[in-house]
Amino acid sequence: MHMADALLSPSVGAAFWAGTLAAIGHASRKLKETIDDRMVPLMGVLGAFIFASQMITFSIPGTGSSGHLGGGLLLAVLLGPSAAFLVMASVLTVQAFFFADGGLLALGCNIWNLGIYPCFIACPLIYRPLAGDGRDAKRSLLAALVSAVAGLQLGAFSVVLETLLSGKAELPFAPFALLMLPIHLAIGVVEGFVTAGVVSYVRSVRPELLEHTALMRPLPRRLPVGKLLTVFAVLAVVIGGGLTWFASTHPDGLEWAVERVTGKRALPEQEQGVAGALKGVQETTSILPDYGFRKRQQEGNLRTDEPGSEPGGGAGTPVAGIVGAAIVLVISVAVGIGIRLLRRSRRQVL
Repeated sequence: MHMADALLSPSVGAAFWAGTLAAIGHASRKLKETIDDRMVPLMGVLGAFIFASQMITFSIPGTGSSGHLGGGLLLAVLLGPSAAFLVMASVLTVQAFFFADGGLLALGCNIWNLGIYPCFIACPLIYRPLAGDGRDAKRSLLAALVSAVAGLQLGAFSVVLETLLSGKAELPFAPFALLMLPIHLAIGVVEGFVTAGVVSYVRSVRPELLEHTALMRPLPRRLPVGKLLTVFAVLAVVIGGGLTWFASTHPDGLEWAVERVTGKRALPEQEQGVAGALKGVQETTSILPDYGFRKRQQEGNLRTDEPGSEPGGGAGTPVAGIVGAAIVLVISVAVGIGIRLLRRSRRQVL
């Protein structure tokens, strides 16, 4: 559900950038209250795991489309809403700048759609009440399914509204919504099962982690998290460097819906103005565009839409998986360290 710049007007893109930056500031302030030295590496490793997991696109039978995990709900359950949102923002920023996955003008919308709804709405307002203390496996599964579906439905509907506000006449509201919502319902069900499975594993290993993040409290001083760090780090490497070979090459839910409505997988890109300038920046910063090795240039534009330049289609994909996961890990840890230092400096002042 990574939006391209062609789906947005500059004014709508700027508005959601402003809203997203405000949400990042809010999350940073909230996280300062609970972050500790063990939360920082957890943010990095889980961010790397989510980056790698998002590269595994799975086919949706009977549609010719595919989907991938969002990961926001899972992060919110394991880290708490504020830390989860900052990690999701890091993942999506890395994807946009280094892999040209989602536009830079659309980055604010993408962080909003994939971060705000699962982290600040679906998790605290749906998952927590339904899951209760999490000891009942059936109740936890139901909570994960309902929350994942709700988060993705809100995100998908937000995409439709953003294109409507941008005046994209090629994507009329009703037909676009009637395609976006059902296809992301199927994706949400898969995400719900995966979320429930991962949370169940964490509960079996470190139930205290879930209990303290649910209450938004600092982790106990003697709580060891080394095993979790190792497991998720290994999973990030295995998924990013190996399983990405088997990812579906079908268009994702958003591309599929756009193609069904317009007859084209993507709308024409804007070559001038703000969108054109940001496109030039992205072409410069993207080291592995569309998770593949850089193609030869044609008429001044990167040919990143050829077979083999997306997950599951080329030798560059596992390289992108490992490199991207490593970059996300470093940035997420840096964000955590920065907030941790701000907390310490505030204590010294007080």
